Amino acid sequence: MQGGHMAIEEPFRLSSVLTSSKSSYIPSLTKLVGTLGPNSRSIETIEACLNAGMSVARFDFSWLDSDYHQETLRNLRLAMKNAKKLCAVMLDTIGRELPICNQTGKAIELKADDHLTITSDVSKEPSAEFLPVNYSGLSEILKKGDTIFLGQYLFTGSENTSVWLEVLETNGQDVICLVKNTATIAGYTLMHVSQVHASLPNLSDKDKQIISEWGSLNSVDFISLSYTRNVEDVRELRAFLRTNNLHETQVFAKIETVEGFKHFDEILQEADGIILGRGNLGIDLPPEKVFLFQKSAVYKCNLAGKPVIIARVVDSMTGNLRPTRAEATDVANAVLDGADGILLGAETLRGLYPIQTIKIVGRICAEAETVCNHSVLFKKFAIMLESPCLMLKLLLHQRLISKYRPPVPVFAVVIPRLRSTSLKWTFTTSAQARQLLGLRGVYPILASPNVETSGASSEESGLKIALDHGKSVGLLKPNDRIVIFQKVGDSSVVKIEELPA
Repeated sequence: MQGGHMAIEEPFRLSSVLTSSKSSYIPSLTKLVGTLGPNSRSIETIEACLNAGMSVARFDFSWLDSDYHQETLRNLRLAMKNAKKLCAVMLDTIGRELPICNQTGKAIELKADDHLTITSDVSKEPSAEFLPVNYSGLSEILKKGDTIFLGQYLFTGSENTSVWLEVLETNGQDVICLVKNTATIAGYTLMHVSQVHASLPNLSDKDKQIISEWGSLNSVDFISLSYTRNVEDVRELRAFLRTNNLHETQVFAKIETVEGFKHFDEILQEADGIILGRGNLGIDLPPEKVFLFQKSAVYKCNLAGKPVIIARVVDSMTGNLRPTRAEATDVANAVLDGADGILLGAETLRGLYPIQTIKIVGRICAEAETVCNHSVLFKKFAIMLESPCLMLKLLLHQRLISKYRPPVPVFAVVIPRLRSTSLKWTFTTSAQARQLLGLRGVYPILASPNVETSGASSEESGLKIALDHGKSVGLLKPNDRIVIFQKVGDSSVVKIEELPA
């Protein structure tokens, strides 16, 4: 109480909007996931994206084939070498998608108040009267009054390519609908039925082929499991990964339906991380409920110490150089809520300004981080940590430290170790280093394996690498205090040191 009034600590501190924006080697503690595609797959563009702040590259197999993505991945590796930056690889599954069968790709104009029949008869020619879908049970799961959404809204954010339909009746394998708005659909068009359970497999045959071939070949760091409905979906994917020798690959459950929301707690326990796919979620939930689910889900992820990534934030930047004011506010609020990362889809996949998008989103995240009242966050999680810079040596602790949202970068020094099998020698822990790129504020440094034989202990050598790196990029300066987490024998040691003047 102060002067008879209760003192309330604000969750963030307002700084002057006229002060200069944050400028740093690390643009933001919040991680940026960029989807690579037609407008972002050249070596030069990827290198610029890495320098702009992209730390995870997402490969969306709803688009194009494995050969195309393999060439993009080769470009990514060359760009990483040029930029001297690590980048994790995320494979995004296709999952339970329901695409309209329109092999011709021709544009189809639908007009408000007209009738349209969605049919399971794929021999039908797609037109303004009939649209075929390769799902035989469609008419059995729909009833009068249900809402169907179809179009490219999930990718473009443009309503003139999106159509809302109301089911009027079903007749055999046909579903007769009323068109609610005028629009033109073309190209890859998805159908989404609001809050209706379609008995589609968790992993499509194409998903299994992609994971067993492309995923195994490239030892992917993360798999984004689209349309995750329950904990069994996650367990099924883990079992499939084990059969394909992808034991280290982490599973990020993508929550984008009401069913996934209902089973969120058990999904969170099993998954390594969460992606909130707000494109589909914004269709499955009433618009006024989406923000509430986001805040609740992020809070639960923060408590569990598991990363949570927010998708669909700056749709307008697919074709525009600047986000809308609402989008910029949305990004900042996601950071203030506690998001670990922001996922960019169409904005970088085929958007006109992939590099600028990453730069702008990174600046918004950084600005939100500067006004966040970290002491309130620490109290929320029942711990207080303060230090100009944190150094992390123990991989087992990186999630715990990230969980408490320190306002400074956390460096993780990872020393690869040789492991032999009957067939070959390989380096271990490099995947763990890249996977740290999914955690807010944690920045891995992949040391040389020769550190182990340099004469000093691995702990001392690793610390020197972290300190030298921090100095070289301007994150550390004389008299800064650092917190060091080290492994000494079977014990964990935490100590505070001050850099010499």
